[in-house]
Amino acid sequence: MDTFATLLPILDACAAESLLERKALRMAKIEQIVAPMLEDIRRRGDEAVCEYCRRFDGFDSPSLLVSSAELEQAASQLAPAFRDAILVASQNIREYAAEQLPRAWMREYSAGRRLGQIVRPLASIGAYIPAGRYPLPSTLLMTVIPAQVAGVPVICVACPRPSVEILGAAHLLGVTRVFRIGGAQAIGALAFGTATVPKVDRIAGPGNIYVAAAKKLVAGETGIDFAAGPTEIVIIAAEADPRHLAADLLAQAEHDIEASSILLTPSRALAEATAREIERQIETLPTAAVARASICTHGACLLTHSLEEAVDISNRLAPEHLSLYHPELLPGIQNAGSVFLGPFSPEAAGDYASGPNHVLPTAGAARLRGGLSAADFVKVISIQELTAGALASLAPSITTLARAEGLEAHARSVEVRLGL
Repeated sequence: MDTFATLLPILDACAAESLLERKALRMAKIEQIVAPMLEDIRRRGDEAVCEYCRRFDGFDSPSLLVSSAELEQAASQLAPAFRDAILVASQNIREYAAEQLPRAWMREYSAGRRLGQIVRPLASIGAYIPAGRYPLPSTLLMTVIPAQVAGVPVICVACPRPSVEILGAAHLLGVTRVFRIGGAQAIGALAFGTATVPKVDRIAGPGNIYVAAAKKLVAGETGIDFAAGPTEIVIIAAEADPRHLAADLLAQAEHDIEASSILLTPSRALAEATAREIERQIETLPTAAVARASICTHGACLLTHSLEEAVDISNRLAPEHLSLYHPELLPGIQNAGSVFLGPFSPEAAGDYASGPNHVLPTAGAARLRGGLSAADFVKVISIQELTAGALASLAPSITTLARAEGLEAHARSVEVRLGL
């Protein structure tokens, strides 16, 4: 431990091992609470959903479904600047999502052997939009727009206490199925379907630990993006403006007291300057109470021997957000939910308007996949077409492998076509 005393701990790189020991999300305990709720919703449908909404979210509306009139009214109340921001962000998100879609193709690989794939949208999806400490209309854009780009015909939005901005943004996007449902009960309603809420093929969007636990439990019943944990950022920099670094670390920290904000640098001078900047900036930050607790508990500056060591540590952490102040290091990056290159690519740009999705894997899951994309909302279906000659050329391989597995009917299904 360094003796330099600031809000942001400055530690040796060896402390990365403790950061690699991910906090258990208390998931097992929460699952025990959530599982009976989900089973109750499966059995009793809307009645159970309404009871849980009243208990946990103060639900007092006549219907779970937000009326089209209310959506239209909310849109009419949007400030012009907010409406413009939605339009700019939507266009950028839509353009980026379109590039992520897999393409249909078909071609002949050898004489008479044509192979390809078709791409079909899911029939329905559910977008979960948090509205606890901070209502997040940006998450509405990030979940709904990729599904629209994919061509999903039925898009349901679940939000426990939707703000005017969320409702208005939904109307601007043409979403008509918005439900006042939050927490595990929203996940259950979307996964199983009720008289009011359609059963969906995939649920996407972040939420609290109860939402994450519910998504984990219904996976298989329906598709999910991932069971996300607290948000996190890793910044790698040897030379940078400490004001920028401090601002980025605080931007992450203000989300949640469990949020993780980590700077990896070989420069002690930069580490200390950044720590001082955090002290200065947090004094005027409206969200200082949350950010301070997050930085103290889950923030750190790790002093590395080199930028290469910083890249190695980052790959082991597999962060949700990686801010890389040195673009030449990008070839060494193996694990990250989303990468922000250079000093003028703050994580906040990706949160809102630059185009890539902000629904990202956390808690090391970036080792396995990247963020939410339009590709999450389609099925890629393989196609194969063989002529008699192509089948004959493959027959020895097919029948040999089939009989090696003891599957005689498989072998005969080929031979009967070829008169063997």
